[in-house]
Amino acid sequence: MIRPSLDILVKKADSKYTLVVAAAKRAREIMDGSAPMVETKSNRPVTIALQEIAEGKLGYERTKAGIK
Repeated sequence: MIRPSLDILVKKADSKYTLVVAAAKRAREIMDGSAPMVETKSNRPVTIALQEIAEGKLGYERTKAGIK
């Protein structure tokens, strides 16, 4: 089972593409040493990033150059 649920995650972004890009960027930050913003049992950066998005701790900004 995917945690957090895909249904919850899709509601947090305007598209699945945006969700993937935002999660990937945050996962890279976590791998580079950034502290997680949520408590989770997982130690996988992508799972932590998705949990942060699901809990509303991580947002995104769409610009002409890409997603920030």
